[in-house]
Amino acid sequence: MKKILFAAILILLCGNLVAQNMIQNQYSQYGTSASGLNSNQYDRNGNPIDTTSVIDANTIPIGLHAWKIEERFGERTPVPVDTLMHGFQNTNDTGGPTGHYSFLGNLGAPRISHVFFERKDPSQFFFYDPYDFTVRKPSDIIYTNTKSPFTNLTYYKQGDGRYGEERFKAYFAVNVNKRLGFGFDIDYTYGRGKYQNQSTALFNGNLFAYYHGDQYEMHFNFINENLKVAENGGITDDRYVTNPLEMAEGERTYETYNIPTNLADVWNNNTGYHAFLTHRYNLGFYRDVTQENDTVTKQVFVPVTSFIHSVKVDVDRRKYVSYDVSQNNDYFEHNYLGADSLDVTRHFSIKNTVGIALREGFNKWAKAGLTAFMSFEHRSFTMTDTITGNPRQRIATAHKENVLSIGGQLIKQQGKTFHYNVTGEIAMLGEDAGQFTVEGNGDLNFRLFNDTVRLEANAYIKNLNPTFYFRHFHSKHYWWDNDLSKIMRTRIEGKLSIDHWRTQLKAGVENITNYTYLDNASVKYTAENGDVSYKNDMAVRQHSGSIQVFSATLRQDFKLGILHLDNEVTYQKTSNADVLPLPELVLYHNLYIKFALAKKVLNIEMGADLRYFTQYYAPDYAPAIGQFYLQNRDTRYKLGAYPMINGYINLHLKRTRIFVQMYNLLQRDGDKSYFYIPHYPLNPRILKIGISWNFFD
Repeated sequence: MKKILFAAILILLCGNLVAQNMIQNQYSQYGTSASGLNSNQYDRNGNPIDTTSVIDANTIPIGLHAWKIEERFGERTPVPVDTLMHGFQNTNDTGGPTGHYSFLGNLGAPRISHVFFERKDPSQFFFYDPYDFTVRKPSDIIYTNTKSPFTNLTYYKQGDGRYGEERFKAYFAVNVNKRLGFGFDIDYTYGRGKYQNQSTALFNGNLFAYYHGDQYEMHFNFINENLKVAENGGITDDRYVTNPLEMAEGERTYETYNIPTNLADVWNNNTGYHAFLTHRYNLGFYRDVTQENDTVTKQVFVPVTSFIHSVKVDVDRRKYVSYDVSQNNDYFEHNYLGADSLDVTRHFSIKNTVGIALREGFNKWAKAGLTAFMSFEHRSFTMTDTITGNPRQRIATAHKENVLSIGGQLIKQQGKTFHYNVTGEIAMLGEDAGQFTVEGNGDLNFRLFNDTVRLEANAYIKNLNPTFYFRHFHSKHYWWDNDLSKIMRTRIEGKLSIDHWRTQLKAGVENITNYTYLDNASVKYTAENGDVSYKNDMAVRQHSGSIQVFSATLRQDFKLGILHLDNEVTYQKTSNADVLPLPELVLYHNLYIKFALAKKVLNIEMGADLRYFTQYYAPDYAPAIGQFYLQNRDTRYKLGAYPMINGYINLHLKRTRIFVQMYNLLQRDGDKSYFYIPHYPLNPRILKIGISWNFFD
């Protein structure tokens, strides 16, 4: 880890010096505040940013701005540069900044949101889905335009060297000129784990480039992922955590790393290479524009029509390794590959999208933009297979799918009062023929009692073909070929935001028909002495009826002098808790004081936050496929009602942010202990630290 850290810092500093020499004569002025972002800026939690706190060039220089892109058309969405002190202590929490995720305990371990409206549709290579803490898509990549080379180095650490966790992140961006820029970022997470056989080693790297011309625009990124995770199947008995004195028989209680686990010598390794390019050619004209309080007239290019092309290439491999034959026979119901320890599945896809857009705002009659597009996707899946009667002999079996889709978009982004975006797409030919989606969102902004009020609405109708691995999966322990119906999902959601009151309220409802999920199909065995045991198995199910989910979230923050209290309360209700279990209440509260010292150069934030959700039948985790599924109905039990309390101190000194956090202050045993997933305890009380540096030259 230290060698990787040193090498990365050296590369970044060398790149920084070279880039500085390239452009130091071109850009040299800094200003007093952020620029280039729209007026509605939000932090990583979706809360409005107080831009008045950005008071000098040591925070964000003028000319530094960042954005993300939409994958289909390459549209840009501004995002704030990450210099926030508030919430910094939670940026390395696998449970999420406000504790919305259930996970296996270790840093970077698989996770799933227990807030249903935050769950995403399964991807075609769904083995990445539980790792969205580190895994990124092209739409997650941050592009930066900067007048001076920008570098960020961030390092997190918790625990000792033998059982601790570390994470190193580096980001570098530079401009060749005001139109062309490039950069890279890396993210290396290494969690040794407090419990046996649960280590994580997650590497993600990304290269990006962009060009913003009047007529030609381009964004490119290349992402590499290598995710290696040891699987332990959970601890053998929850009482090692819930009732440690009983398990120790009155002796000294077990250390976490001495608690026995169900599996050993088992690994999941996911590797991916992803290339993405979106570009467009604009037809238009130049218009003379005179800025307010300025007599100088300059020409501005006004695009009228755009020809768009996007291409995405994914090459993925999932490797499951399990060496212990005796252990496999005892734990799993099926061992389709016999004593073979290796199980591999591969995925390749290439998707091209072409479109033509009539751009918004080129004259007074063009109040909205209109885009028509067509896409073609080729997918190939290779799975391990066996010959009937000879499970030890394997054949690589390939499944190929092609999909042709057409669609359109109606969008209005300009102006300050009203915006909307409606996009529809339907699969005309191929494996997903008949699949369609219609998605829409809009917002209305107006003044009320000298305050800005935002009303937002989101809705969609989706008729989705279940992804490939729900329909077909051949592996060492699980095997299925399913004829599944399409999934119909309908959702409508609204949100009200009042910045001055620090209030945000959103509520929505969703109806799902043919809900498709992974079910626990473990097989019961009764020994001669009456002891009951279960061997692990899994199956894909579809609920033929409808399931409704209602969700409402209130965020309300309070401030009195230096005292702050941030609150978030989510209420959700599912109509079928057996098929789709959810906690009814999810809470987050953060009480802290915030002040400045040394002539307001050193900013300090100190306090404690609490995460809590009510008890429910939390999803179980299947190590042989790396996915979450329902608990065994014969042995299921509820988890939750555990107050996770973390105390912290945040420091912000010019370009440097530092935090010190005591995690799991309560560390309570008993039935309501620190489990989010059955048999996978969270880390006990532990000290965490983190530091982040920004360099602007």
